[in-house]
Amino acid sequence: MSLRPRSGNWREDLVFELRQAVDNYHFAHRQMRDCDRELERCLASLPDRILDIPGQTAETAEATVVKTGEKKKKRTTRKVRGNEPTVDLKGELKRICGVDLTSIDGIDVVTAQTIISEIGTDMSRFRTESHFASWLGLTPGKDISGGKVVGNGRRKVKNRVATALRMAATTLRESKSYLGGRYRHLRRALPSNAAAVKAMARYLGVLIYRMLTHGQAWVDRGAAKFEQRRKELDLASLNSRALAKGFKLVPLPD
Repeated sequence: MSLRPRSGNWREDLVFELRQAVDNYHFAHRQMRDCDRELERCLASLPDRILDIPGQTAETAEATVVKTGEKKKKRTTRKVRGNEPTVDLKGELKRICGVDLTSIDGIDVVTAQTIISEIGTDMSRFRTESHFASWLGLTPGKDISGGKVVGNGRRKVKNRVATALRMAATTLRESKSYLGGRYRHLRRALPSNAAAVKAMARYLGVLIYRMLTHGQAWVDRGAAKFEQRRKELDLASLNSRALAKGFKLVPLPD
């Protein structure tokens, strides 16, 4: 491709600089295509994973139903944008993991790839979900002196999975999903946004642990479901406090 204009005025040094920039652009995209091909080859070499869950088959796992009786909504296929990998990462990750991690609201395919590339699919090294959250560094720290807990400190843990989960948590702020409602409640209840992000990231990590160990496909129950449950808990708490003081709550007349 010639960058020299057919007519007009130009400077040779600027044309040379533009040619260098175009060459760098094409080189970077060739490198990205090579990375995509290598990624596709590596993913294809990994075996399929089928979770051994009593009474569950591939068909029943796909037909998961929410508690309210509504079927899970089908996600629309999204076109590749920008510099995203051209490999079918979602399909490959689902084959490798045995579950679709992107069914968790806030977890996109790139986040799921980061998580699996760091921890793999075998969660047997973590005895419980609490051990997994502790390994992520998303649990409260404790300052111990003389064998006694003297305060709660901030754990300094550098973990790529935890970083990805924190970023995923921040995307839930405007979400109309159950997880979005939970995150907004944490922002109101906890003293800082950082604490809410950490708590939400821990919950996302717990969901991932459950899916990789038990095959519990996460189904979005909606923000309204969460708010309804929160109101029920608040009302139960008020009733309990009123009874403790000898009072009884009665609904206001319409």
